[in-house]
Amino acid sequence: MRLFAQLFEQLDASTATSDKLAALRRYYAAAPAADAAWATYFLAGGKPRQVVPTGVLRQLACQQAGVDDWLFEACYQAVGDLAETIAHVLPLPLPLPLPLPLPLPAPAATPGDAPEDGLAQWVEHRLLPLRGLAPAEQALRVWADWQRLDSAGRFLHVKLIGGGFRVGVSKLLVQRALAEHAALDNKLMAQRLMGYTDARATPSAARFLALLDPDVSAPGESGQPYPFFLAHPLQAEPSTFEMTLGPVADWQVEWKYDGIRAQIVKRAGKVWLWSRGEELVTEQFPELAAAAQALPDGSVLDGEVLVWLPGTPAPAAFALLQKRIGRKTLGKKILADVPVVFVAYDLLEFAGVDKRAEPQHRRREGLETLLSTAPNPHVLRISPLVRAADWPVLAALRDTSRERGVEGLMLKQRTSTYGSGRTKADGTWWKWKVQPFSVDAVLIYAQAGHGRRAGVYTDYTFAVWSRAPVNAEEAQAVIEAITRREPAQAGALQLLPFAKAYSGLTDEEFKAVDKVIRATTLEKFGPVRSVRPSLVFEIGFEAINASARHKSGVAVRFPRMLRLRSDKPLHEADHIDSLKALGALA
Repeated sequence: MRLFAQLFEQLDASTATSDKLAALRRYYAAAPAADAAWATYFLAGGKPRQVVPTGVLRQLACQQAGVDDWLFEACYQAVGDLAETIAHVLPLPLPLPLPLPLPLPAPAATPGDAPEDGLAQWVEHRLLPLRGLAPAEQALRVWADWQRLDSAGRFLHVKLIGGGFRVGVSKLLVQRALAEHAALDNKLMAQRLMGYTDARATPSAARFLALLDPDVSAPGESGQPYPFFLAHPLQAEPSTFEMTLGPVADWQVEWKYDGIRAQIVKRAGKVWLWSRGEELVTEQFPELAAAAQALPDGSVLDGEVLVWLPGTPAPAAFALLQKRIGRKTLGKKILADVPVVFVAYDLLEFAGVDKRAEPQHRRREGLETLLSTAPNPHVLRISPLVRAADWPVLAALRDTSRERGVEGLMLKQRTSTYGSGRTKADGTWWKWKVQPFSVDAVLIYAQAGHGRRAGVYTDYTFAVWSRAPVNAEEAQAVIEAITRREPAQAGALQLLPFAKAYSGLTDEEFKAVDKVIRATTLEKFGPVRSVRPSLVFEIGFEAINASARHKSGVAVRFPRMLRLRSDKPLHEADHIDSLKALGALA
């Protein structure tokens, strides 16, 4: 545990890639395989489930530190991280245990009792068993663990049991460190790591050693997918494309769909469906698994999972697909109401042969041949090609994207091979998305950020008018009523919250807005402040849908701040009807 805590500190303390890589290599050289297996899981993006409620951790920390809850909350708002706050407030060494609400006998000693025990012992014998225990017993066991750990160990301990583990290292860097440690090709290590963080597969010494084994062959009969090739955003003007990208004929052009990126793997008579997040989602989409059974063994398709209602010319909005995501059981009604298809756009493996090194146009030919005989073409579809004589014609087609239910266009070099991650070393994919929807909205609530943004108000709630104000005076009267804490009157002009956003501004802009928030705060609700409306922002988002859960009646997708509109008076901010009109909502 201490070895991994030291690694965590080293990774968190430096921004230099070379320092992080050196720390990872030192750890892998020293750690036992079982510990390295769990470390790789966490560092590569595995999400440890919360095993102890936040309330239990906070109450225990307050008891052991002898501080009131309000003081702990103030510390938390200043620090911006629960684990760091707990590590700071707890004394070293810890005193004898304070009385717990339900005193219990101390748990029997188990593996992991000593801080020198490895990460695997701690995770498997002390941390994971906490889930499902009574709160009082959880508190007693967590206290026992804190007794054995120093400040850095407690910080890591809370991160792991609280479900908030994050560290400033990318999966690509972990992959590189492992490849160097094992003296293997980086691309081979990327392929072996695919699916490693799936929650269904427990990290183990055997799995970790298989990552390093020079004699382990290709996926073969396993359901392991390939690393996904990712596109770069294209934001240049179309007038420059002929000069920068060359002739349009050099590119394979397809529509950019808004669904779940996934790979279908068919090997040894079995089908696996993997999301881009490396989660096995086969059971969530049984109709896709059934259709893929008709594929020949040794086939791997890259594509998009979409909801496509019968008889409609375009895929449904992503909001409808969300009804299928995360469900443990799928009844007949949800399967009928939310039917899905798989739109394939690449062939990564055929007859057990890795096709990724072949050029894009040849893989496309193989995909067309394979799916031309598929018995379920309505479920397994091929992504249609978009053809245009030149870039201006293609730009005009892109302008019709929203009418077609897509986000824009994908441009893929016809000669490109299928790379790993977001790289241009193997050729280039560009995602040429349409401009986002945007509205001018009013800032009404703010909350402090976390991590490096702790102590600065960076998370904002925005509102639009319930209708267009008659004039500036009418809008000002509403602002004055808000300042007096008067509730909004039914049918009267008011501000309707519709989105939260925390990205899009520079650090300097956040600091400037933070000063305004502190100067115009009206009320505090825990970490949230209501402010006197005074700032207008241009808010961008990808899609808008009707929502009964929100007071405004709408929900937007991927909201972010495009700019602060210092030139825009409050009464000229948008209203709910103009917002709904963007999505053609009644």
